[in-house]
Amino acid sequence: MVTAAAGPADRPASAWAPLRTAAYRNLWLALLAANVGTWMQTVGAQWLLIHEANASTLVALVQTASLLPVLLLALPAGVLADSFDRRHLLISVQLFLVAVAAVLAVLTLTDRMPPALLLTLTFAFGVGQALTLPAWAAVIPELVPQEHLRSASALGSISVNAARAVGPALAGVLIARTGVAPVFALNAVAFGIFAYALWRWRPGNTRAVEVPERFTAALRAGSRFVRHSPTVRRLLRRSMVFVVPASSLWALLPLVADRRLGLGSGGYGLLLAALGIGAVGGGFLLSVVRTRLSANHLLLIAGALFTIALTVVGTVRVVPLVLVALLPAGMAWVTVLANINAEMQLFLPSWVRARGLAVYQIFFAGGQAAGALVWGLVADLGGLVLAYLAAAAVMLIGTVTSRLWPLPDLRTGNREPAVYWPQLNLVYEPDPGVGPVLVTVQYTVRPERTQAFLTAMDMVRGARQRTGAMRWGLFRPAETADRFVEVYLVPSWGEHLRQHGGRLTGEDRAAERRVQDLTEGAPEILHLVPAAAGPTMTDDREGV
Repeated sequence: MVTAAAGPADRPASAWAPLRTAAYRNLWLALLAANVGTWMQTVGAQWLLIHEANASTLVALVQTASLLPVLLLALPAGVLADSFDRRHLLISVQLFLVAVAAVLAVLTLTDRMPPALLLTLTFAFGVGQALTLPAWAAVIPELVPQEHLRSASALGSISVNAARAVGPALAGVLIARTGVAPVFALNAVAFGIFAYALWRWRPGNTRAVEVPERFTAALRAGSRFVRHSPTVRRLLRRSMVFVVPASSLWALLPLVADRRLGLGSGGYGLLLAALGIGAVGGGFLLSVVRTRLSANHLLLIAGALFTIALTVVGTVRVVPLVLVALLPAGMAWVTVLANINAEMQLFLPSWVRARGLAVYQIFFAGGQAAGALVWGLVADLGGLVLAYLAAAAVMLIGTVTSRLWPLPDLRTGNREPAVYWPQLNLVYEPDPGVGPVLVTVQYTVRPERTQAFLTAMDMVRGARQRTGAMRWGLFRPAETADRFVEVYLVPSWGEHLRQHGGRLTGEDRAAERRVQDLTEGAPEILHLVPAAAGPTMTDDREGV
């Protein structure tokens, strides 16, 4: 999706540019309403537990219950989003979320909401969000031009954090005046608005899948792409070293408001509003700052700011100072996550985009869920001050690792889909379900080019494994000095046809061209299918 030359994606776009697209603007506003409702529900759920025994752990478990479904279901949700109509999937899931929020409201209103049931329904709500996230993230590149994608990612963070500024404050006022039930009811209305906006949206073109992938095969294909993509793995590591310590801020903030600062629900909402305001400001500044500082410099600055914020929140009892510290924490949060999310969307090819983003969301939610639980237990055992100082130390260490694991530079390389393999010359066409398929490619290489050829083939290996190969190997016959045989195993004939039909990118084509420049003549290619799948099978019993 990014070309080798400086293209549209490399030029800074206005933070508001994606909103010029009517479809994106309408859905963004509706999603903003849903995000406000989500934050209201989070505050309401946490406040219901604030006076329970073991409140530190229970309040942190609200975040764990919300995010654990993403950890468990994001990849299957990504498969669904890559395999079916994303709009219909999103509408169905939003209606489910409306139903869950309505049940929360009714049971809370009738005083039938014990902690276990509250956490169960919070988990159910998280299931709906887990199904929503990959589909929505994969839809965004279909809504806006490529040059606006980074700005759209920043606007997504602005939506979440503007909701964080408004939702908690609104929830605090409602809880103080009317109780928690109306908060849950408004969340149901908010997701109804998002479902309606999705229903009104009519995509200009629909994705076509020539041969639909089976669920398990698609699941394995998505996992295989991530496993063999160094860029994706690097982005995942960078998100984890930030999210795990940062989760302490969200998980324990209600306890800081209640126990250390003596604030009620309105005060807690004010603290979250400060975080949200900082994040919204960070989203606005990001498009400007990004033109002057590299992404890795932004990560260093954001990590340092968050470390300071954790230290202040955990040790200071003066409300204005805590509020001031939360503003740069919000800016740091949106800076890190908007950068990583945008890089993922730009790097992932369309055929696996939802699955790749789902894996990212698994790591993101898993880091938050596990971190929230760990920091909650630390706070129960050693107190809030110890938990925040420990999280600050972990954040500082993680920030320093940006020198070891910097964000990759995506300005080079062509990740547009490329169909360049020669047309298959077959005696018969195997059934798409036949497999596994063994593909052999024989090359002739002059001895003096052997080392360069081996180096070039390492790039080809990555392309084969990302797009479908379960096994890959490069061999040379002992009888000759100039022959090499590449062998790779694909799960099925249909999977191999997808390699021919658009899974490869311009970057993969460049890697194969480097190999061709080092070889003599055209390579000899064979596709070996199971013997029983051939067009003419004989039976030894015939004629007996």
